Amino acid sequence: MARAWVFGDDLDTDQMVPGRYAPFMVGQDKFHTYAFCDARPGFAKEVRPGDILIGGENFGCGSSREYAVAALKKLGVGAVVAKSFARIFFRNCINLGIPAIESADAMEIVRDGDDVTLDITAGVLRAPRGAAAVRPTAPFAQEILSAGGVVAYLREHGDFPRV
Repeated sequence: MARAWVFGDDLDTDQMVPGRYAPFMVGQDKFHTYAFCDARPGFAKEVRPGDILIGGENFGCGSSREYAVAALKKLGVGAVVAKSFARIFFRNCINLGIPAIESADAMEIVRDGDDVTLDITAGVLRAPRGAAAVRPTAPFAQEILSAGGVVAYLREHGDFPRV
């Protein structure tokens, strides 16, 4: 079962991976180990594959750091559920294969560390204190997520040159 990591409103990409730990600064093999190093020390060592981030409004605001989402992907984050997303962060999640799901009520039923279940098809997030509806994912985004990200999707559909 997935564990929830709860964050508040206006969580920016610099809190996810500070600029001083960008891949071009510390290397592609290490940047993800600094995820939330200031905001949630220990996150990168404690997060488990499939865990779900829960947030409030404007999740992923700030700089359009794709490597913030790439760090979450490398750590195995299964999804991000938030009241609303910064649009470029939302798009980066879909492009890299991480479901970014909107829910007006997730913050009301989930506490940090709860075991949760996200059923995107049924449109529900379940937690010990109840269930919250989640916004349906657009069909084109579902296809990209099913493929594992936009590059995999394009390769699968023959629209991307193979290198």
